Amino acid sequence: MFDGFVDEQIDVGEVRLRVRHAGRGRPVLLIHGHPRTGATWHRVAPQLVQRGFTVVCPDMRGYGSSGKAEVRADHSQQSKRAVAHDLARLMKALGHEQFAVVGHDRGSYVALRLALDHPGSVSHLAVLDGVPISEALARCDAKFAHDWYHWFFFAQPQRPERAINADPDAWYEADPQSMGAQNHAEFRAAIHDPQTVRAMLEDYRAGLGIDREHEEADRRAGRTVACPTLVLWSSRDDMEDLYGDPLDIWRSWAGDLRGHSIESGHHVAEENPDDLVRALTSFLPT
Repeated sequence: MFDGFVDEQIDVGEVRLRVRHAGRGRPVLLIHGHPRTGATWHRVAPQLVQRGFTVVCPDMRGYGSSGKAEVRADHSQQSKRAVAHDLARLMKALGHEQFAVVGHDRGSYVALRLALDHPGSVSHLAVLDGVPISEALARCDAKFAHDWYHWFFFAQPQRPERAINADPDAWYEADPQSMGAQNHAEFRAAIHDPQTVRAMLEDYRAGLGIDREHEEADRRAGRTVACPTLVLWSSRDDMEDLYGDPLDIWRSWAGDLRGHSIESGHHVAEENPDDLVRALTSFLPT
């Protein structure tokens, strides 16, 4: 994986981040979701480099080989604001004052927070398989609670850790062939680390509390995404079942908006990297 990429740990203040990066063109930050690491982009990142981009693939704080912050009572150490601040500092440390951001799943919430909190740094925003957390919770009904029960289970104290750590492979079922052997091995190392499991759960605990509060404060203040925004959702995931057209939700968050579905299951970077790269390169400036 990631032939020709630099693989290093960079101090961003409260934590150190594991990051892979390569390329000489316009910078693009790729943010993974749960329970993946930056390795989920291993079929996408090299193609973007070949198309002339500089590509940065970190493990978010708490995930993979990146540092774990001390847990706080309000879970703010794993808030999307804290993670976004890490990534803004990471990009600056790598010499990128302005950059495009692509976020998938939980990473899409961090990507949104980057665009809202650091508008001068984010030139383009792409979100994959996500709507703002506050919007999802505002629409929570019996179907959402049934299908996305893990949001609420993961927010409970202690019990999720016990359930997952008892048998991580059974909880996080994954196919090494579809993921790629090295990506799968990195994923397994992460889910078998109890500290990583706890930090990933803290992501969800922050989501139901402080992250929702931050988004609702944005709405009251009238803050929206200033840069061009692309929303992509997997055709074999459940975004349309839950929300109809996801763009209807995003229109109140981003003025310059476009998007469409893409043929894939949930993990599009692993399942359909070629179509994802085509969609991103048609959107991102070279």
